[in-house]
Order: sequence, then structure tokens, then C-alpha cells
Amino acid sequence: MTNTLKFTGSVPAKGYAAQSAKTPLAPFEFTRREPHDTDVQIEVLYCGVCHSDIHQARDEWGGSTFPMVPGHEVVGKVTRVGAKVKGFKPGDLAGVGCMVDSCRDCKACGEGLEQYCENGANFTYNSKEKDGVTPTQGGYSTVIVTDEKFVLRMPKELDLAASAPLLCAGITTYSPLRHWKVGKGTKVAVVGLGGLGHMGVKLARAMGAEVTAITTSTSKKEDAIRLGAHHVVVSKNPAEMEAAAGRFDFILNTVSAPTDINAYVNLLAREGTMCLVGVPDKAPELQAFPLISGRRSVAGSLIGGIKETQEMLDFCAKHGITSDIEKIPMAKINDAYTRMIKGDVKYRFVIDCKTI
Repeated sequence: MTNTLKFTGSVPAKGYAAQSAKTPLAPFEFTRREPHDTDVQIEVLYCGVCHSDIHQARDEWGGSTFPMVPGHEVVGKVTRVGAKVKGFKPGDLAGVGCMVDSCRDCKACGEGLEQYCENGANFTYNSKEKDGVTPTQGGYSTVIVTDEKFVLRMPKELDLAASAPLLCAGITTYSPLRHWKVGKGTKVAVVGLGGLGHMGVKLARAMGAEVTAITTSTSKKEDAIRLGAHHVVVSKNPAEMEAAAGRFDFILNTVSAPTDINAYVNLLAREGTMCLVGVPDKAPELQAFPLISGRRSVAGSLIGGIKETQEMLDFCAKHGITSDIEKIPMAKINDAYTRMIKGDVKYRFVIDCKTI
């Protein structure tokens, strides 16, 4: 889609930004664009904190641009709408996830898979707006302006703050579970019990699967059962891992740290699939024989399209699913980053953006 829009900033915003990869996040004032005819302006009430925020704010993946306002689990209240907006009105609860636009012309976009846009999706921060010039800034802020097609309806049935992480952690785990048709009769394992993993357990259980949580820590067994797991395997226990060999139709691997994924391939049943949704900073070494011997597969998945994300939110509303969160004021964001790196959160920080 050819876009001739020029984005002129005139909506004042406050947030927290990284000025460089080496500096802590600090108060930052900037402007959002004046809403166009198809835009929705949202007062940001809460924003989830994703580990990818740390990676990008610290330029651990490369290519970061500064100043950077992170945050792509954004929820709040609509305050203004453009003249052509049909799906939202002031006062509605709304959310913005990982994307704020895409080309809308390619095959992927036409299939509702904007996350795989062949011309490059426009991400919520550390990216560019559709004009190709204006930097996008994320949800660690007081206000956001986004095209209606990339705004989501937040269910009134769910706690708004605890719903924020659904826009990344929720859809990142929901999308592969749906794609590989997880449901009643499916034996599923979720590797890792963090921000992504705890959502994977909840969602797979609600879909009707028999769910096993795989964790490195015996201390997480009780919590895994509370979250919905039928069984727990401690990966550091060789006997438990051996007993689980060949058991699972589908494994959702949420771990972002370097790990031996071959140990998990061995847990797949014949023709089973392991899907990676975590991004380790070191490429895993995959052995061929465990795949060949069982016609097994290793795959990957990236968030979900807008239609599927709305489907996920509605599914969560139906089943009463939200993230387990710890709410923090904006001023505590740097402490939160430190704690996340240590794994000291159950299971997702959410910023109260009213404290900015």
C-alpha cells in the first residue's frame, strides 16, 4: 500500500526512554502525531514489561535506535478517534500490541499474518512509522496514537492491568498452540515457567490439552500445578527426563537462555513438533538423528496477526485467563529490569503509567 501520510507531532507525551544502550531509562518528553482520519488516540493506563524491552534498550540484538521508549503490551482508554474510525469511540478500553502497521498489500498481510509482512511490519517501538521517517515510540508513556486496524478491543471481563501482557506473552504462546491444533487429546509440554511459559500452561490447559510443565527448578512444581499443569518434569533430573521420552505431541519451548534443545527433541512422540518462541543469544546446536529417527520437527513462531490477537483476547475473556503480574510505578523500571534478568518476578511486571 502506497502511503503518502506525513506524521506531524503535536500530541504531547511523557514517558521513560533509554538515551543509549549504556544509560538507564529516564523521564523523556516527546510528541505523538496528530490523529489522522483512521487513527485512535489512547490514554495509556498500563504497559507490560517484556524481556525483549531489555534486549532492545540495551542493543543486545543490534540495530537499536535512540532515544527509545520501549513497551509493546499497551492498554488504556480511547480519548479521541479520527473521522473515519468505526470500531472505537472515546471511553472504550483498547490495546496496542507489538505492531502498529504493516504494508497491507503482501500475501502475509492478506492472510492476516501481519507479523510476517513481506515488506516489514512497523513495530510499536524501535521501528519507523508508515512514513518511513518518524521513529515509533512504545508504551512506557502517557499516550499513544495508532491506526484503527492495529488497535485491539480489551475485554471488560478481565482485569485491565493483568491483561496487558496478553498482547505479547499471550499471543506469542497462543499463536503456535492454535497453529499446531493443540486441543483435547493432545499431550503438550511447556518448557520454562517465566513470562511466556506461565501463559503457555494456562492457554494449553484451557484448550483441553494434557499439559506438562518442564522446569529446571523443583521449587516451581507447586506453582506449575496452580497455573494449570497436570504434570511437572524437572529437567535437571535425568530420571524424570528419561521417563518423559517420546511422550509429547507438541512442545512449546519458551526459554531464551542457551540450552540443549536436543534433550527436549527426545521427549517428542513420533511426528511431534517442538516450537521455539524464545530467542537465545547463542544459536542452538541441533542434532539430526533425533529428528530423523522419529520424523520429528523443530519450528518457530512469532507473535500473531491482529485478527488472531483479538481472537486470543476473546478466548482469554471466555476462560478467565490473565497474566500473573506485579504492578510497579514507572520510576521502578530500572529496578524491574535488574530483577527480570535475575528471574525475580512471578511472572510479568506491569507499569502503572498513571505514575509517569
